[in-house]
Amino acid sequence: MRAAIISVTKKGAALGAKIAELLPENIVSKRFCFRKNSDGTPHNNAEFYDNLSELTKSVFGNFDAIIFVCACGIAVREIAPFVRSKTADPAVVVVDEGGRFSVPILSGHLGGANRLAEIIAEKIGAVPVITTATDVSGRFSPDSFARANGLVVTDLKAAKEVAAAVVRGEKIGLSSEFLCREIPSEFDLKNVPKIGISISENGIAKPFETTLSLLPKNIVAGIGCRKNASLSEIENAVFGRLAELEIPKERLACAASADLKRAEPALAEFAEKYKIELRFFTAEELMSVSGNFTSSEFVKKITGADNVCERAAACCGGEIIAPKKACGRITTAFARLPVELCFERKIEL
Repeated sequence: MRAAIISVTKKGAALGAKIAELLPENIVSKRFCFRKNSDGTPHNNAEFYDNLSELTKSVFGNFDAIIFVCACGIAVREIAPFVRSKTADPAVVVVDEGGRFSVPILSGHLGGANRLAEIIAEKIGAVPVITTATDVSGRFSPDSFARANGLVVTDLKAAKEVAAAVVRGEKIGLSSEFLCREIPSEFDLKNVPKIGISISENGIAKPFETTLSLLPKNIVAGIGCRKNASLSEIENAVFGRLAELEIPKERLACAASADLKRAEPALAEFAEKYKIELRFFTAEELMSVSGNFTSSEFVKKITGADNVCERAAACCGGEIIAPKKACGRITTAFARLPVELCFERKIEL
């Protein structure tokens, strides 16, 4: 999770620095302090800003989370013009400058704001103020379950209906192609309720009158490309192949290639645009992975490995489900990562 911390006052800046120090390194990316209320000296690599509205606009679509250290009203007014949907908006958490409360105000479940607020509260000794209905009642949340287990919510309306049924105390159904552990009491596994969750690789099955389909985000695209390949070439090759394989593109979790291709900007653009992990492997790592791969002496001469796309996909720990195929200047191969579902799993940030 890439998070930005924004403080307004001098006292808030000190608390922001403390939060940045206490949170795991992989969470906080940047910290911003209001120049007008500072002593004029950057503190712990913080950046100054002069206009809060302009700063909020710039970070809203470029970070996974925003942590405001200020009053809730200030944060609400600043983010209001940019709020779109729970699937696209970043997690937003507000911490008062006294460090007493940690309040998620946007994307509590899918965005992970509730979990982030809890972690911040634990680190600074604050009280997490969680207001979402399922959390308040201590009940199952389909959004949180999906986020924690790497599942894609395909229908927000159905997700709301499932959550509403849970809050009303109704039993919901569960159909899954994968093993599930720690199934909570909200589920009726003996009967077929009207509302339920279906977890499958294609999302086609609708076993309940109202079915929330969840897809595992577990597909790895191994990519080989010629020098200066374009983003559109990669998109056409990857998504065209997924369509052929009848795999929903929402299931794409990671792209992988040879370390030699790290300098190719289109690969980074692809990963950033579709918010997926991007991994690179050295020739030694590629050649060390076991399996039956399509070998090419030409590719080995250029990269040091006899196959890039298949080996890169396999290096991510999955099972190859689609071997190497060329599409113009791009080659692709796909692997499927194992799926293990646990209803007690917490969201990882």
